[in-house]
Amino acid sequence: MMPKIMFISDIHGMAATLKKALDHADKMQIDRLVILGDILYHGPRNGVPNLYDPQKVAKILNERKEYIIAVRGNCDAEVDQMMLEFPVMADFSELICGEKRFFLTHGHLWNENNLPSVPANTVIAHGHTHIAVNKILDNGMTIFNPGSISLPKNTIVRTFGIFDGEKLSVLELETGKEFPALR
Repeated sequence: MMPKIMFISDIHGMAATLKKALDHADKMQIDRLVILGDILYHGPRNGVPNLYDPQKVAKILNERKEYIIAVRGNCDAEVDQMMLEFPVMADFSELICGEKRFFLTHGHLWNENNLPSVPANTVIAHGHTHIAVNKILDNGMTIFNPGSISLPKNTIVRTFGIFDGEKLSVLELETGKEFPALR
């Protein structure tokens, strides 16, 4: 049976929205949680969010460390790694799930405008922009951005991503319903 994977990005220290995402993960019986960076710190351009609690975010995630794959975002630092009990400082990781190959990154280094050197059928999964995207490029690569569970841009809808073993989808955090990812 193919594992189910949840993709979240740009948590920015907001424990309440992380808990909502993980509630969906539990209901969907997710096998892996992929975090595409910007975990604890809100970043200097965002201001301090109302629900900001990076210590609680670290505690919540550390309780699930066995099934997390994470990459470093542009707001993540060595001090964040000191709080988290799973690796978060790699600029990228790769995940192979059946026939699907995922290149996992935050998006500030590799993205649609600066593609990594990977096979054509690879899914480039990244966050950073806080904008949900799910599209296939002319070269066969898929650009997949789950949006942000905390600070969405270009929409007021918080989103996360799911790979159910066959299909990549972006879902709304509040409802769990499919969100028409921006193309």
